[in-house]
Amino acid sequence: MSQFKLVLLGETAVGKSSIALQFARGTFLQYQESTIGAAFLTQSVIVDGNTIKFEIWDTAGQERYHSLAPMYYRGAKAAIVVYDITSKQSFERAKAWVAELQQSGSSDMVIALAGNKADLSSQRDVSEEDAQQYATDNGLLFLETSTRLDHSRSWLNQLMAQPSYNGVRWRRNAKHKMSL
Repeated sequence: MSQFKLVLLGETAVGKSSIALQFARGTFLQYQESTIGAAFLTQSVIVDGNTIKFEIWDTAGQERYHSLAPMYYRGAKAAIVVYDITSKQSFERAKAWVAELQQSGSSDMVIALAGNKADLSSQRDVSEEDAQQYATDNGLLFLETSTRLDHSRSWLNQLMAQPSYNGVRWRRNAKHKMSL
């Protein structure tokens, strides 16, 4: 069994815990308390007959916990940087997380940018095009999701399992969508 460390980063209240719970347990909680420090979950996924155990670190988004983040992303094979599509501030903060990971994270870390709360698109403050362009310019995987509507579970299973299992690097096709 292979083990795979995955860390979720982003500002407070963007939905990191909801993404982690959706991936690990297939559940959504309408009201979730803020994470203190970090939460740890595991999820096993079978890829090509091989089991991969994800060690999922859901980090706190409050600024006072920022100094703890390196201890959680150190050794991670993947990071999902989450922002709320209804908050430009959370997108700007996500950019700072990406810069930190690119500077201080491992060189082989897969980084994904996830715009959460897509079910609130009528309140959108960050355009999907701007976020996609930022992701493309910075070599990131990208998606918009809604944990409330369970849009992320299967995507995360495929996205995170493949690079961990056989070292495949994700690439963009002509439409800037992610593919193997």
